[in-house]
Amino acid sequence: MSIAGGLEKAVYRGKETGCQVIQIFTRDNTRWNVKKLSPQDVESFLLAVGDTGVKPVAAHDSYLINLASNRSDIREKSYKALADEMERAARLQIPYLVMHPGSHMGQGEEAGIALVAQALERLYNEIKASQVKILLETTAGQGTQIGYRLEHIASIMKRSNVEEQLGLCIDTCHMFTAGYDFSTEEKYHQLMGVIEENIGLEKLLLIHVNDSKKGLGSRVDRHEAIGKGRIGMDSFRYFLNDPRLKHTPFVLETPKGLDENGVDMDVINLATLRKLADQEDEIP
Repeated sequence: MSIAGGLEKAVYRGKETGCQVIQIFTRDNTRWNVKKLSPQDVESFLLAVGDTGVKPVAAHDSYLINLASNRSDIREKSYKALADEMERAARLQIPYLVMHPGSHMGQGEEAGIALVAQALERLYNEIKASQVKILLETTAGQGTQIGYRLEHIASIMKRSNVEEQLGLCIDTCHMFTAGYDFSTEEKYHQLMGVIEENIGLEKLLLIHVNDSKKGLGSRVDRHEAIGKGRIGMDSFRYFLNDPRLKHTPFVLETPKGLDENGVDMDVINLATLRKLADQEDEIP
């Protein structure tokens, strides 16, 4: 949800749209230098949460952050920005901070994975009291991105030595374009098996549910409205009706705007997902 006009506005927008949970940015995601949260910012946000009952389950970090960069100055700026994001989430009582693992910028995936793990270990050693879990998000694998394979995320977690502080966020568009096929019930269960084997389903704490403009294995990150892209409706139904994910929050990152009848696309996408979730034939 947009934070234009103030953080608390995102909560009220979520309520108007019919959301039970929301994800927000806690700062301008396109700038390194941003103003600090004021006590009034925090108070207004928490009052909005109490007033609406909408639960802000996650903040998403800035798109500028790249802990896997081959430039030490960018890695240090990224580290400081991520530490600030952690502080903001803690003050706003948001339990999860979602981050993309980053891009290795030509130095290779193994080097990028090692740098991210080192930075996360440093972060949690320096912010010992933080109650915020960082969720590593699966990526589409564009360019030199790491995190498009579940093995990458598993390796970051294990090498960090702070694995208990970390969790997994999967994005259906990213997973699909990275080459993970969950178009049938059998393939869906195979995917869940890969997550269990590499990371553990107990660490799957958030799902970004998005359709994709691009095809399976394209490694191109282009989100689409639910049912308007290449993934297929059954694929979403498998996730939504899996009893193992009953308490896992789902959030939309689908394109904003109005349809041809002037209806908010967030409202339409939510209605589509709820209809799929109401179907009786649950995944066994």
